[in-house]
Amino acid sequence: MIQPIYLYGSEVLRQKAAEADITKKEELTALIADLKDTLARSEGVGLAAPQIGVSLRVLIVDGDEMKDIYPYLKDFRRTMINPVLLSESSEQCEYEEGCLSVPGVYCSVRRPCSMRLRYWGEDFQQHEEEFDKFACRMVQHEMSHLDGVLFTDLVAPIRRKMISKKLVNISHGKVATRYNSKIK
Repeated sequence: MIQPIYLYGSEVLRQKAAEADITKKEELTALIADLKDTLARSEGVGLAAPQIGVSLRVLIVDGDEMKDIYPYLKDFRRTMINPVLLSESSEQCEYEEGCLSVPGVYCSVRRPCSMRLRYWGEDFQQHEEEFDKFACRMVQHEMSHLDGVLFTDLVAPIRRKMISKKLVNISHGKVATRYNSKIK
């Protein structure tokens, strides 16, 4: 079911999400279906459970939307339950990021270029995988949501000052989205 996406200023986006109980397969399957439906409707490339008001460590990424820019993302889709960072590169990469919870704001953000994770998939099996390039960026961005961190927290102070008015407007509901959204 399509859920509203919580916008900048919503308390749930600043909370550290709780571990999901992997034994609650029916509940997690329903949550994952909601995340997929909501992401498909919003035309984004990733969504974390806190963005739909559920403070659990669950995220999805779908790189297929970016396949024209990054052909290696064709059919790149992952569902991650309780992802754990095992390692990350010391080398940093900079990409322009945006977020469904921060509509209309885009900023360059530096993050590690690659990382290795362990997570439970929607098949309820444990996986270990390495990510790099923009796939890594998508996963990192969504994992930040699980820790209550937004990409705007990671930009240079001068850039944060430049976008502060937009952020205040979003937090007061003065923003238009093409998807169902809310602030709470």
